[in-house]
Amino acid sequence: MNDFKLIVLVILSVFFSAALMSQDKEHSDSFTLFNKNQLLPIVYDANGNSLDSIAANLLADDILRVTGQRPRVDKDSEQTHKKAVIIGNIASELIQQNLNKKLKKDFVHQSESYVIQRSLDKNKLIIAGTDPRGTAYGVFQISKQIGVNPWYWWADVPVPNKERLVIKDLPIRSKQPSVSYRGIFLNDEDWGLLPWASKTLEPETANIGPSTYAKIFELLLRLNANTIWPAMHPGTKAFFKDQENAAMAKKYHIVIGSSHAEPMLRNNVDEWDKEVWGDFNYKINKENVFRYWEERVAETQELDAIYTIGMRGIHDSGMQGVKGTKQAIELLEGVISDQRHLLQKYINQDLSLVPQAFTVYKEVLDLYKNGLHIPEDISLVWTDDNYGYIRALKQPGDDKRSGGNGVYYHASYWGRPHDYLWLSTTPPSLIREEMLKAYYHDAKEIWILNVGDIKPTEFQIQFFLDMAYDIDKFKDHNAVENYRKQFYKAIFGKDFAEQISDLKANYYSLAFERKPEFMGWSQTEPTTGINQTAYDPFRFSDEIDSRIQEYELLEVQVDCIKKLLPKQFHSAFMQLVEYPVITSSKMNKKFLYKDKALKYSLQSRKSASHYRTLAKQAYEDIQLLTKNYNELSQGKWKGIMDMKPRRLPVFDMPVIQLDTVESVSDYGIDVEGKRINETGEFLLPIFYVDGTSAYFVDFYLKNKVDVQWMFNQLPSWVKVSKQTGILHETKLEDRIYVTVDWQAWRQASKPASGTLGVLVNGTKKLFKIQVSDSYQELPKWALIEKNGYLVCYASNYQVKTLSANGSWEKIPDLGHSGSVMQYTLLDGRAPFFSENNSVLEYEFFTQSTRESADLYVIGLPTHPITTDGNLRIGVQWNNEPMEIINFKTIGRSATWKKNVLRNKAIKKIQVPIKTKGLQCLRIYSIDDGVLLDHIVLSTNGEKPPYMLLKETVK
Repeated sequence: MNDFKLIVLVILSVFFSAALMSQDKEHSDSFTLFNKNQLLPIVYDANGNSLDSIAANLLADDILRVTGQRPRVDKDSEQTHKKAVIIGNIASELIQQNLNKKLKKDFVHQSESYVIQRSLDKNKLIIAGTDPRGTAYGVFQISKQIGVNPWYWWADVPVPNKERLVIKDLPIRSKQPSVSYRGIFLNDEDWGLLPWASKTLEPETANIGPSTYAKIFELLLRLNANTIWPAMHPGTKAFFKDQENAAMAKKYHIVIGSSHAEPMLRNNVDEWDKEVWGDFNYKINKENVFRYWEERVAETQELDAIYTIGMRGIHDSGMQGVKGTKQAIELLEGVISDQRHLLQKYINQDLSLVPQAFTVYKEVLDLYKNGLHIPEDISLVWTDDNYGYIRALKQPGDDKRSGGNGVYYHASYWGRPHDYLWLSTTPPSLIREEMLKAYYHDAKEIWILNVGDIKPTEFQIQFFLDMAYDIDKFKDHNAVENYRKQFYKAIFGKDFAEQISDLKANYYSLAFERKPEFMGWSQTEPTTGINQTAYDPFRFSDEIDSRIQEYELLEVQVDCIKKLLPKQFHSAFMQLVEYPVITSSKMNKKFLYKDKALKYSLQSRKSASHYRTLAKQAYEDIQLLTKNYNELSQGKWKGIMDMKPRRLPVFDMPVIQLDTVESVSDYGIDVEGKRINETGEFLLPIFYVDGTSAYFVDFYLKNKVDVQWMFNQLPSWVKVSKQTGILHETKLEDRIYVTVDWQAWRQASKPASGTLGVLVNGTKKLFKIQVSDSYQELPKWALIEKNGYLVCYASNYQVKTLSANGSWEKIPDLGHSGSVMQYTLLDGRAPFFSENNSVLEYEFFTQSTRESADLYVIGLPTHPITTDGNLRIGVQWNNEPMEIINFKTIGRSATWKKNVLRNKAIKKIQVPIKTKGLQCLRIYSIDDGVLLDHIVLSTNGEKPPYMLLKETVK
């Protein structure tokens, strides 16, 4: 053999070896599910359960959606396949004979877990679960890999077309879910889910029936969830009145529970017949109430269920027939004992094997705090305050319960102080913080999210359920941002993910300041009329205009993205992004333009009527958008979206009566801050050296005349956005922004003030500008007093000193300032105060002295960890005595109502400013769970604006 041939053989040998190694690697960690030469059948265990068959057929449907071809679905006994997808329980003969290696016992004993791997002969893909739901989760993991989003049906998310399907990263072994029971509560369904289901999806039932529940159960499984609290409002037929509903739940292996007010799987609103059975009163009507419960327990023996223990009124009201706490506790303990005897009789003698839940909600929380005994094998379900802040997570002295703990949390709510049933605006960052806190305090048994009508709560649903499924993925501080990007990438692709994610982040931030449903400054229960908002158009750069501009930027972004999105994404984009963002903007505009119209009419501005028109246009835009939503996908969603849930005043077009004040002048002039000195000069707020402030001047018409204005006196260092203009019938006002060119100011010998002159129809008006150089020597990061205010974001401390008791930790992407400081006790230690506690230290600089200034310390309106706990911090100003403040609120107090509507807990204390310059503020830790957002120092006696000002840095 010559040398050339030898070299060729060596090269070929290396090539083929590499190819074989590559092939072996591909075979070991990937599996071709579909290509132009093969469409593998799907085989499920003939001796398995109903969910195996459902999952197998849904996977076949998913493959059809992606490839245009549907694989055959067989039971394993029908035919032997050399190549196939095999679905079944890990312990089944079908799976065991195909496994390529034994699985460890600790994995096999995990609940709701799955393994996906190649078979022993490498020709089959095995999807094996430790139980029916585990198998289904594994199947839907394959669906996600091939491109079928869990929201493909519920949000019309397009499915990509593919010519080859390869399952990668094999083997895949799931962890056991972090939370045992994970699900949703369909509630307040009157305005979306009920009318849509009864008239569009399944008119044959004229209600929410088995077809609707089948779609919901499929969604839950695709989201790795397992529990439903069925819809139960008046008008909705009780879940168990239609036997097909329960049968559907059994087929899908969905756990049925019921709300805090619906014990023993009963729907009291629709099922308790007072005329037949009398009062729902266990004290005087025990026999009938007991029989009512017994019937339901007896008929649900074969169901996977969680039984709500206890008793309340017919519909979310207190228990009847009791007077005082002591009597209520005695009766309720008797109720619980009787209910548990029923469960022993019909379900299992060993009650520790019967899932039971007791929801610590409303008046029941007070009973529990006052000594109500709950057997330890019952799961205690703690609740938020309906606005996203968990009320409590344990009772002092409670040992670890065998039944564990859970959380019932709201992403939609009907009730006081105001509903939010329309748009879903609870920020995921708040959900993360509160639910992580719950998990760390052993609430790991049951997580239920009140989702209203499901739409438009899609993001919150998946976020909440993904947390419940795998909490570890959410422990990183960047988890929310990363999750948001991944969520939208999975739906709209990588080219749009970051833009949409940032857009929605700003949407949540604006709504956190004030939800769109709360923009009428009204309340419910009792329902009040709308009022003017707290946004001020005359100060702080015009709060109204600033908020409108922020929303208009979102509108522009939505429009730009939609124009670039392929058409097949438009329906999903409308549902998940466009409708909530744009209608939220329009709701804000409706009220903000109304306020501008009313406030401007008091100045006799002709433009007031223009803003009234803009408010009306915003209302009409909401109407049109809602109509378009209900016409999506050829009418598939007809009736699902209602722009006026409960027909509350906030959703109507407000009457805007313009009481224009008579004026002898043809025009008016206004400046930011509305200040005029004793000589009649307009005073602009103070400019601070090297600052970037811009203050506005308004010229406006009062009568139907033409008015010309122009600056004829302008210092060389002052800049204006416009130097001349004419007001007329189609140009009713001009807004000019005044700034300082600091380089020119220095060249002009650093004047302390200057005067601007304006000719208005020949009449000269003067504007005074003042400059402060008080802070020139300070570093750029210095926090300084400006125009009577100093604003500091809590996360921008100068010094953080920690102690052995607990720590302050920065939580990003949360709160009004963008990050909050959270205090957490370590190792379950009891709170106490000493000067050795963890401390945050801030340095402020002031240019004035005051006997008394107002220091506002603002946190998020969280609640104590324990039922009798507090939310205290120590506040020390310079070397003044320590002052203890407590953010805790009681029940549904007026303070609590105000706090949850604005997402702020505000405490004000008086502090002296004895000398100009450096001031020191120290915040000492005391109680677990405080979320500190920002601090405002007011030296002029005025309250801070409603919106958060930018930090007053140099």
